[in-house]
Formats: sequence, structure tokens, C-alpha cells
Amino acid sequence: MKGDAAGVYMPIEQKATQKPAISVVLPVYNEEKNLPALFDRLIKATSQLKRPFEIIAVDDGSKDASVKILKEIATKHKEVRIIEFRTNFGQTAALSAGIEHARGDVIISMDSDLENDPADITRLLEKLDEGYDVVSGWRQNRWEGAFLTRRLPSMVANWLISRLTHVHLNDYGCTLKAYRADVIKDVKLYGEMHRFVPAYAAWQGGKVAELPVSYQPRMHGKSNYGMSRIFRVLLDLIVIVFMRRYMNRPMHFFGGWGFAILGLGGFAGAILVALRLLNVPPPIESLPIISMLLILMGMQLILFGVMAEILMRTYYESQHKRPYVIKRQ
Repeated sequence: MKGDAAGVYMPIEQKATQKPAISVVLPVYNEEKNLPALFDRLIKATSQLKRPFEIIAVDDGSKDASVKILKEIATKHKEVRIIEFRTNFGQTAALSAGIEHARGDVIISMDSDLENDPADITRLLEKLDEGYDVVSGWRQNRWEGAFLTRRLPSMVANWLISRLTHVHLNDYGCTLKAYRADVIKDVKLYGEMHRFVPAYAAWQGGKVAELPVSYQPRMHGKSNYGMSRIFRVLLDLIVIVFMRRYMNRPMHFFGGWGFAILGLGGFAGAILVALRLLNVPPPIESLPIISMLLILMGMQLILFGVMAEILMRTYYESQHKRPYVIKRQ
């Protein structure tokens, strides 16, 4: 086995094949009963593409026989590559590792639980060839019979994400997506942020499309998704909206709020001075304390803005990064 500092291990017997045009990335976690049927369908679908392809299966610390089954499949199909994590790091980490090691010009991500149909890959690629940079799947007939508990929260979450990112999709949670490699390779994924890649691409000038895809309920195992994930997604949404709007100008955020709160505290202080001159008791006994706290909070936020600006300048200059993306020159 061969490893790196991140705890990602790959087989030494990794095949030296021609550079693939298509890379399919599969995060895997305790899917031993689904993998044989999945790869039967996936190999059949990708073999019909008439383009060289590879399949990168990223085992996310499975506790069942998933790794053993993957290795058996890899010995039969030279296009299959395996990445093993030391322990469970989550779906976003697994996708990130797969994307990092992908060699194709187009990267397809999909779930390994058979909820996504590999036959839809052809349709995603056809849509991508129309000039799009990202094509996101939209699962049809999902959550039938569970409107209040699953479908409604999903609709609300997708509406909120679309509203805040200004990239309208009906199903941000669908893992089945097609990306041009030059769009996704530079995106660093953390938390639950893999679902926001279409928004990242659109913010960088990429064209995003959504395509209805097949969906079938999981047949084996149990879903790793729960209602708690919705809240984690919303917290990550706050982060990416902040990064989108203020990553290159954090002072505008912290300084704006700082001056507003500082002004409010100064206004309260001016009222106190005027009341003292008129020998009138303040309407709220704690008004002096409130005024002082507001002034201190405002000053702290402004200082946070200065520190954030220094950090951003250090980030860009130390890594020779640019706050822009060139399409062609």
C-alpha cells in the first residue's frame, strides 16, 4: 500500500492506463450489499460512453466488507482505483479526495447506495457538452409519502440555498453531478460544502444546469442522512455566503457593523450627556452600561475587520493567489 500524510491510501498495483476523459468518483461507507450491483450497472454505463474512463472509489472508513469487495472488483476491472481512509471523515472529505486524484477532464460524482442510476451519466455528459460547466441532478419522486417530515424541509432548504446563493436548483443535495475538472479542481471542500459546488462555479463565471434524473429508494443498509444534517448544511451556507460576499473585503462586513454599533453607542452616550446637562434622570438605569458596551463592541468589530484584512492579504500574497479567474488570454 502507498499512503500520504492525509491518511489516504492507494494500492501499489494502481494501473498505468491512458489518461481518462471521464472520472467517476464514488464515496463509499458500509455499502457491501450495494457495491456488486452498483459496479455491474456502472461498468456497463461507462463502457458505452466510447471515451476512456476511470472509477475512483473512496472508502470512508467502512466497518463492513466494502473494502474487500472493492479490491475484488478492482482486480477484474483495470479502470477501478481505490482510495482508503484511515477512519470515517465524511462524504465531503471522500469526494474531495476522489476529485483531487481524478485525472479526467470531466468528473462525475455519485452516491454508492444505488439511489443514483449510472445510466443517467450519459445524459449528464450530453447536457455538459451543450456548453455548461456543471450539470446537477434533480432526483424525481423523492420522499413520496413523507411530505411533512422530509419533502417539505428539503424544499425549504433548497429554496433558502437558492435564494442566498442566487443559483436556483431544486435539489442541491443530489450527489449525482457532472463537473468540468478545471472548475472543481481548485474548490476546497469542507463540512457539508460539496453540495454548494454549483454555486461556487456560478460565482466564478461558470454555467450551471439542472437535469431531472432517476431515483430509487435504498434497498440495502441504512441512510447516513438525518434531520440534523439540515442544520449543519445551513451553518455551512452562512459560511459560503460570507466568503462569497466578503472574502476579499472582510472590512466591509466587520467595519460596517462596527461603525453602526459604535454610532448607536455614541448616540446613547450623547443622550446621557444631554440628560445630565438638563438634570433629567435617564429613562433606563443601565443606559450608561449599554452605551459603553455598544462602543466597545463597535471598536472590537472594526479591529476584527483590520485583522481580517491583514489575514486575507497574507493569504493571497504568500500563496501567490489572485482574486480573479481568467477564462482565456
